This record gives sequence, structure tokens and C-alpha cells, in this order.
Amino acid sequence: MKLYSDFAVQRGRQVIADIVALALIAVSIFAGITVFSAVDQFAQFGRQLQTTGVDFRTSMTDAGTRLGGVPFIGEGISSPFTTASSAGDTLTAVGQTRQDIVRQAAIALGVGVAALPILIVLLIWLLPRLRFVSLATRTRAQVRAGLTTDLLALRALSHQKVGTLTKVDPDAAAAWRRGDPVVMQRLAGLELRSVGIRIPSPGPNTAASVR
Repeated sequence: MKLYSDFAVQRGRQVIADIVALALIAVSIFAGITVFSAVDQFAQFGRQLQTTGVDFRTSMTDAGTRLGGVPFIGEGISSPFTTASSAGDTLTAVGQTRQDIVRQAAIALGVGVAALPILIVLLIWLLPRLRFVSLATRTRAQVRAGLTTDLLALRALSHQKVGTLTKVDPDAAAAWRRGDPVVMQRLAGLELRSVGIRIPSPGPNTAASVR
């Protein structure tokens, strides 16, 4: 697999782009975690309600149990405390609900803050990088297998911009048709350069192997 160009300037741009993209992804993840943690702090009130509800229920239940042991009148005295303990259950449920709502909001905001920049980075950076790796790897394999200069020149005529081709020859297609060796070699080099492959020692009929 060929990850980077053979040409220093192009390779330098690729390395810098990779570093910047990975840094942006890391920053986005950190920002998402920070937002999640900040929003999740609002669940503290729900946790306090839940704790208060549990403590209140426990206190009322314990009091009702102790008073229930009083002979003759215990059952009547403990009944209000047992009923009151249900208020603790209500507080506990309210506290848990608040925590769930805040937690869901924290997750949604955290993921949103992290995911949107990461998605943009992947679209702008990763897709072109994957395309380069695929083309460069495939072309290098084809060159090593003996891909000829005229076929590379033909690919250049198909892939490169008209303005770029006219810099090689005002009528590059005609030059290719008549088999102009200089123009064909320049077109082949242009195509290889576009996928980051350098020709160490070009031969007259082939694109030469790439190391």
C-alpha cells in the first residue's frame, strides 16, 4: 500500500494534512467529552433528590417499624409513617427521571459537538486520501507489471485537465496518436506524478518500475 507521494512537496502537504486532520478529530472528541461532562453536572440535582427520597423512605420505614413494636397501639402509630415512606419513593422516582433526561441530553450534545466536525474532516480529508492511496497503490502495481508509456499517456489524456495537457503540447491528443515519444513520456510522467509516483529511470517504451 502506498500512503504518501514520492515527491517531497506533495508528500509534505499530505503529512501536514494528516497531522492537522487527526488533531482536529482529537480536539473534537475532547470537546464532545467536555460538553457531555458539563451538561451531565445538571443531573446532580436529580441525584440529590434520589438520595433524599431514599433517605426519607428509610427513615419513615425504620420509624414505623420501631413504633409498630409498641404494644396495643403500635399498628395505629406506625401506619402514618408507612404511608409517608411512599413520598420517599416518589422523590426517588423524580430524581431518577431527572437524571435520565439530563444524561440523554448530555449524550446527544456531546456526540453532536464531536461528530459534526469529525464528519466534515472525514469528508474533506479522508475521502481524498483514500482515493490517493487506492490510485497510487494500483498504479504502482501496474507499472511494476509493465504498464507501457503509451497507456499511461492515454490515461493522462483521460484524467488530466485540459489546461495541464496543453502545457505539455498544444495538441497532446494528436501527438499521442502519432506516437511522439517526447510528448508521450511527458504525459506518462504527468499521470504518474498526479498519483505521487516518480520514474527513477524512464525507458523508451515502458514507464519503468517504481521502487
